[in-house]
Amino acid sequence: MADSNFKRFVEVGRVVLLKSGPSAGNIAVITEIIDHNRAIIDGPTTSVPRQSYPYKHLTLTPLRVAKLPRGARSGAVKKFIEKESIVERWNQSAWAKKRAAISKRRSLNDFGRFQILVAKKQRRDLVRKIVAKESKA
Repeated sequence: MADSNFKRFVEVGRVVLLKSGPSAGNIAVITEIIDHNRAIIDGPTTSVPRQSYPYKHLTLTPLRVAKLPRGARSGAVKKFIEKESIVERWNQSAWAKKRAAISKRRSLNDFGRFQILVAKKQRRDLVRKIVAKESKA
């Protein structure tokens, strides 16, 4: 059998990003698989309560908590997450940084958007001048 390109599986210990609900935007860990539609998730370090959650409202991330036992309770999940520094690894990922940048951009007021416009113009002008200078040389 050929190796699959697919690497993110629904498995115990998989870190997931919640797409909807009161905890949307937070990460949690799959602690138990209920059936082909739902899993029990828990996020004791990200204020996500232990609950049943449908897969269609989860996004699988590349992160995984290794050797997490099935049905582990919140205390054990918290120890495993802290031991492997999952939250820090998530915050350092490009995916999380991009989400943070998008939410920061959305929270700006009119003056903040204007400041970004001016900064982009200045940067674009500077790059254009350097490229023109290099192309002459």
